[in-house]
Amino acid sequence: MSAETLRAKIREIPDFPKPGILFYDITTLLKDPAAYKEAIDLMLDPYREEQVDIVVGMESRGFIFSAPMAYELNTGLVPVRKLGKLPAETLTVEYALEYGSNTLEIHRDAIAPGQRVLIVDDLLATGGTVRGTIELVERLKGVVVGLAFLVELEFLKGRDRLDGRKVTSVISY
Repeated sequence: MSAETLRAKIREIPDFPKPGILFYDITTLLKDPAAYKEAIDLMLDPYREEQVDIVVGMESRGFIFSAPMAYELNTGLVPVRKLGKLPAETLTVEYALEYGSNTLEIHRDAIAPGQRVLIVDDLLATGGTVRGTIELVERLKGVVVGLAFLVELEFLKGRDRLDGRKVTSVISY
């Protein structure tokens, strides 16, 4: 199955969540077992030969991909959550959204210094959320080896805001 075949499985919904936005609904891809498996395999391929010690999944759709990727790479999984969702001591970072800001957090003991980290999310748009996640990982002294996404909205130029890091995506719009 190719990236184009996977792309055809994503439903496009105009004017969601507000007028003028075209929403790419991955639930139609996820319910197809072969497409879901292929999406994970294609997201993993660039990292199979990398040393990855831990996979970080970004709330919330990033969890859908990061968990099976961590399983396949035989690593642990660390969730990065929105403010107030993690029970133990956390580090937080505030990041800018198109209209306003949001806060992410990670447990202070989630990543050991020097651990090699793969950050995973479903979508790369402007790059703000993943930049916040990178900051949290690096404040814990983790080493970001890559940023893996299912979908990249190239016209928003999020990749350009990620300081030349290894960024991979399966489907581009």
